[in-house]
Amino acid sequence: MTDRRSTPISSRRQPKQARSADLLGAILQAAIQVLAKEGVHRFTTTRVAERAGVSVGSVYQYFPNKASILFRLQSDEWRQTTALMRSILGDTQRPVLERVRVLTHAFVRSECEEAEVRTALGDAAPFYRDAPEAEEVRADGDEIIRAFMAEALPSVSDATRAVAGDLIVATLSAVGKEFSESSRTDAEIEAWADAMADMFCVYMQSLQRDPAPQ
Repeated sequence: MTDRRSTPISSRRQPKQARSADLLGAILQAAIQVLAKEGVHRFTTTRVAERAGVSVGSVYQYFPNKASILFRLQSDEWRQTTALMRSILGDTQRPVLERVRVLTHAFVRSECEEAEVRTALGDAAPFYRDAPEAEEVRADGDEIIRAFMAEALPSVSDATRAVAGDLIVATLSAVGKEFSESSRTDAEIEAWADAMADMFCVYMQSLQRDPAPQ
């Protein structure tokens, strides 16, 4: 069996000219379309090239294999989520619990709007989840949560803050994934997001009120 951890998943190069950037953008857009339509098991560089209207060699200029394309799609999604988290949780002009509520609404809506591709990327995770590159991308998001929890729960221990952060992130991910598997109305999205935000806020208030022993 091939050790997927040894499979290169980094892009070969980054475009330096506008034309090259356009080509890379077309390849990535085609990859999203192929992944959403065919699923991960029928996803190939040949199909991506055909959808993009370019040669397979053009795809290989940027990506050594299909795992590297999938990882690029996933890392782009992670970076978008990280940017969302940073802009909301780092907004110190808003009260802490308001930031939790805004993030919950934004996350649930994003999950519903991009459910098809996110589900396919979840199926593709075994191709890259153990790679060092994946760990580096995820670390940024972990640091944002850690810093926010330190601000939000100053009177509790580091261990308690870590558990709280992990629990909220895991709940958002799991519930968001399950909820977005069915088509949802705006009213349903708002109701679910409100309910989850209420749970998170009550939980954080209880921790701050009755902190665990240091």
